[in-house]
Amino acid sequence: MPDFDPPDSDELARQLAGIRERRGYLLPHHGLLAMTSPAMLKTYDEVYAAFALTPGRLSRHDHEALWLAILTVNEQPVASHHVARFREHGGSMATFEAVVALSALSSAFPCWRFVAQHWQAHLPDYSASSAWLAAFRGVAAPLPKNLGHLVAIVVMICRDAWDGLAWQLVAAYADGVPEQEMAEAVALTMLPSGVPRLVDAAAVWRELILRGEVDASPGFRAWAQTSGQGGYDEAARADPQ
Repeated sequence: MPDFDPPDSDELARQLAGIRERRGYLLPHHGLLAMTSPAMLKTYDEVYAAFALTPGRLSRHDHEALWLAILTVNEQPVASHHVARFREHGGSMATFEAVVALSALSSAFPCWRFVAQHWQAHLPDYSASSAWLAAFRGVAAPLPKNLGHLVAIVVMICRDAWDGLAWQLVAAYADGVPEQEMAEAVALTMLPSGVPRLVDAAAVWRELILRGEVDASPGFRAWAQTSGQGGYDEAARADPQ
């Protein structure tokens, strides 16, 4: 194992000062990463900047609104700087309240799942997906259409509600939400909720495309149709040793 000499106090101060300057704040793990591996800290900071600070297809207002939804359902108060950023980019109290309300509703998705799984035989005229979408549209009404769908999408991912994510993606396509906006929203969940959830979310979306349940663009269809995306198990079955 290669030797590693942690940075001296001056070098550590320089590294952390650079992070503070870029982000406007420091968190405890920054120093820990600096003491463990400056290369890891640099890479991590670049990844964070790409997700949180670099403009993409989403407006900065919607980007920060989605961060608020993700942080709320994950109960992560340490990232309160996103509240300030939301306000800096024109976020209103009415929008904030709607985002929180929709986050709460989406977190309750297991109630619709329960009825569909256990009581459907007693309710032949009930459609859980239609009931969910009716509730969603009511609570999301104060938000722009695209943002409402994106909030529900990221919350479903954070809550491991994969059937709900599928329903929401289908509805978002039907309402014309751009795929690139959906993809950017989905990717935002990676840092606060973990790579495994991002993997599962991508798999749900891919299966919808493969089954023809959404009208995907050529680029997204090409992604879905690429073989060998099942990880080690699929690769091991395909090419046994």
